[in-house]
Amino acid sequence: MDYLWTPWRYSYLTTADTSADAPSCIFCELLRAGDDRKSLILHRGEYNFVILNAFPYTSGHSMIVPYEHLDRLHKLPAAAANEMMALSRQMEITLIELYRPDGVNLGMNVGKAAGAGIAGHIHMHVLPRWVADANFITVIGETRILPELLETTYQRLKAKF
Repeated sequence: MDYLWTPWRYSYLTTADTSADAPSCIFCELLRAGDDRKSLILHRGEYNFVILNAFPYTSGHSMIVPYEHLDRLHKLPAAAANEMMALSRQMEITLIELYRPDGVNLGMNVGKAAGAGIAGHIHMHVLPRWVADANFITVIGETRILPELLETTYQRLKAKF
């Protein structure tokens, strides 16, 4: 197996406590940071915000995150859940328009055992997908190829809000 070194991820891996009872949360910290561009926040709604994934699977990989720090979807008030779905739909339309993908993944991993990277704060992933995006380099080389810089993705998507 080949190894690709990603030292920029080290600070994330060593500082992110993803348990439900973590004393701090990356999403909550980014909300309080006061710099939406640096935090990659694309939009602030009434109950949720839209943010780019800092470690995307594909260009355009976004997340809809409630302001309320909750670890289970069923705890989310109905108005916030409705807005989360409306923002997910809006992101689907925007991603199709800007990136022309073959499909769009929408998904949420609730709980650590379900694969949640940030288990204490639910969030909906919305990302464009192409037929060949899981090609040999991803599957065999375990490497992702992103065709544009995160800053470019931010500018393109931010303009739609």
